[in-house]
Amino acid sequence: MRRRRAAVAAGFCASFLLGSVLNVLFAPGSEPPRPGQSPGPSPAPGPGRRGGRGELARQIRARYEEVQRYSRGGPGPGAGRPERRRLMDLAPGGPGLQRPRPPRARPLPDGAPSWPPAPGPGSPGSGPRLGCAALRNVSGAQYVGSGYTKAVYRVRLPGGAAVALKAVDFSGHDLGSCVREFGARRGCYRLAAHKLLKEMVLLERLRHPNVLQLYGYCYQDSEDIPDTLTTITELGAPVEMIQLLQTSWEDRFRICLSLGRLLHHLAHSPLGSVTLLDFRPRQFVLVDGELKVTDLDDARVEETPCASSADCILEFPARNFSLPCSAQGWCEGMNEKRNLYNAYRFFFTYLLPHSAPPALRPLLDSIVNATGELSWGVDETLARLERVLHLFRSGQYLQNSSAGSRAEYQRLPDSAIAQEDYRCWPSYHHGSCLLSVFNLAEAVDVCESHAQCQAFVVTNQTTWTGRQLVFFKTGWSHVVPDPNKTTYVRALG
Repeated sequence: MRRRRAAVAAGFCASFLLGSVLNVLFAPGSEPPRPGQSPGPSPAPGPGRRGGRGELARQIRARYEEVQRYSRGGPGPGAGRPERRRLMDLAPGGPGLQRPRPPRARPLPDGAPSWPPAPGPGSPGSGPRLGCAALRNVSGAQYVGSGYTKAVYRVRLPGGAAVALKAVDFSGHDLGSCVREFGARRGCYRLAAHKLLKEMVLLERLRHPNVLQLYGYCYQDSEDIPDTLTTITELGAPVEMIQLLQTSWEDRFRICLSLGRLLHHLAHSPLGSVTLLDFRPRQFVLVDGELKVTDLDDARVEETPCASSADCILEFPARNFSLPCSAQGWCEGMNEKRNLYNAYRFFFTYLLPHSAPPALRPLLDSIVNATGELSWGVDETLARLERVLHLFRSGQYLQNSSAGSRAEYQRLPDSAIAQEDYRCWPSYHHGSCLLSVFNLAEAVDVCESHAQCQAFVVTNQTTWTGRQLVFFKTGWSHVVPDPNKTTYVRALG
């Protein structure tokens, strides 16, 4: 598997470097072709295939209409005046971003819309975007991962910026199962590509600091499939929960706060209340410490229709919730509540309370408990998270701390302590005890609470909340000059 992924990434990069086709090493189906082997013709649908091409055309049209609904769903942030051009065409006059050839709409199974689709009022963006020209000389292509439908790669643009490329995974389950059922490679690609197209529209329509940025898109012909779609997005790091549990509480809180802000945005988006049907850590990435949703092809805007509250059961593996059915025939707040409970079970319960400042734990426990019972909505949850941020950033959580019998510390300006480290948890540095503090008094309190601490070094570095980073030390026998640090050592006697 590792050898196959490496070959896939190498072929993906080479296709751009040669100015040729995207996915040149892939033939639609379950396996990539061997070197020198050209993909055979698409198999005709057999008589035993369910619904044949008419059913495939129906599914393509359903996804096409879903994309069109989201494109037209209100003004949306940043949506410009509708332009009379294809949905994926680059803006006229964009510097070096024009498509090298005009696209052709290709026929699909009877009843399916043509591909590429026509523009809608919510067509992504009104300004120039990255396009095919930007991908001609990329370097360092690396396979990142794949899911049911898409494969993700990391590449470096000629200017040095690293971006993520998403494309339909020709070896993926979605495309492979469709080809096995309908025997129509091009039609099955269109069906899968509409999920990528839906995600691209939603990334644009739901623009927010906690939604991955869409940089552009490109249509290129594969060996036997015309106009294969690749999206160009912001690059983030995968969310690894085991690693997050070893990071500082401040960074873990930032992730939960990011998630709270995202859920508030989704609940009040220009499209309506948006729910993430596939809500797992792998659907998110970290960009400079901020959590961002990256996978939106399984997002849904429509609330669940109902005739009575019996139709409004929100089901999870551990428990279920019953929600009211509105007079208009919709389950009230089901999209919002689904997102919130998933945030509780995948993020809040693991990341919020552990190793938090003691004065903040009651408030954090109330957030975890309320979201676990769905007794709050996203508005109240975000308000409480913002309250925690205010208390932490302002240092107000320290006001009830007692100085007790503190030792005296001598100040040594423009100096640091080499070595003499010890480990503490959680620390910003794996091999030493590096923590953030609000002020000097908190640094003294931390040192006093660690039996091995005899000194600490205040740096000029700060965290995302503006708190200073401090190294805590076991002694001070190796004091060295450093103009960017100040050392405090425990006074003798």
